[in-house]
Amino acid sequence: MAKIGSVNTAVGRKALLLGSGELGKEVAIELQRYNVEVVACDRYANAPAMQVAHRCHVLNMLNPDELRTVIEKEKPDHIIPEVEAIATPVLVELEKEGYHVTPTARAAWLTMNREGIRRLAAEELGLLTSPYRFASDYDEFVSAVNAVGIPCVVKPIMSSSGHGQSVIKSTDDIDKAWKIAQEGGRAGAGRVIVEGFVDFDYEITLLTVRSVSGTTYCQPIGHVQIDGDYRYSWQPQPMTTQALEKAQAMAKAITDALGGYGIFGVELFIKGDDVIFSEVSPRPHDTGMVTMISQDLSEFGLHARALLGLPVPEIRFFGPSASKAIVVEGDTDKIEMDNLEAVLEEPGVQMRIFGKPEINGHRRMGVLLATADTVDEALAKVNRAYDKLKVNVLPR
Repeated sequence: MAKIGSVNTAVGRKALLLGSGELGKEVAIELQRYNVEVVACDRYANAPAMQVAHRCHVLNMLNPDELRTVIEKEKPDHIIPEVEAIATPVLVELEKEGYHVTPTARAAWLTMNREGIRRLAAEELGLLTSPYRFASDYDEFVSAVNAVGIPCVVKPIMSSSGHGQSVIKSTDDIDKAWKIAQEGGRAGAGRVIVEGFVDFDYEITLLTVRSVSGTTYCQPIGHVQIDGDYRYSWQPQPMTTQALEKAQAMAKAITDALGGYGIFGVELFIKGDDVIFSEVSPRPHDTGMVTMISQDLSEFGLHARALLGLPVPEIRFFGPSASKAIVVEGDTDKIEMDNLEAVLEEPGVQMRIFGKPEINGHRRMGVLLATADTVDEALAKVNRAYDKLKVNVLPR
């Protein structure tokens, strides 16, 4: 029988977030709806989830000693990885010692590293993927590019939101792509994956929930990325019945192999009725922010419910919806979102401001959400709201 006791008592539940960005913030809020004590961790102070958590820690989560020290101090009931830059072997050790990692330590370890998840999908499960090679140094990298062929995509094996990612369109791009990958990885310089281009019609995120109720799927989410970073998403992405069935079967295969309870963001390429595996994240996905307006339970609510061992018998979809990321450029710790009365004047529009403390370059600082009778209308509505938004980047 599932039960949750009073917060901050011996019968309460405690969750420790490893990563406290905008996605972690929403997870923290959803956990607190169930009276769960939330401890937020990240590499910098005043991260979004820290602003709503009961307590927080600033640490280098790639440092095994620092990570273990915080976890042993807090003794959480649930360890919830929310970013890639974590010393995942420590999580594997701690799970053997009796700690509970969401969804599992093995899932965190495999998916925080593109090599682990790609080898699982392609070589163990036999899922269709793009051609790929891995490289640890420059010579191996050049050989990998030659083997995969140009054009190709280069990514650090540990990164997210497009960090360190680039496209090689000619031999002139090889040196630059290697430098970008070495400078942009979440864990610093190191191993990379070189992926061949895939001929596809569109790509989707299929949010897949594993809970005590079994496996449940959200409506497929279409999205647009720029430089590997999400800019738009919409739900539902139109698909043939055959393609959707194949996508769900592929998502179930990879999430069953990873195990545990929680939400998984399964990224897939679609070509006609064919489905090609791309990546999977064992946590809420940035493209899934559209679910904050499209469903009765957002991806964050689903994640919290599933990881707490509670049932997810149904996901009610409200209708066509869209999201647009608010990306701001500059170097400041003072940002104003302005003209909000105009941004939110149209029915069916919502906004989330993440509360990130500063910008150094470009950074996703919020998201606009809209719902309408069709996906095209929802996208048009969210774009109208975005056009009215004024962002004041003030000097430090």
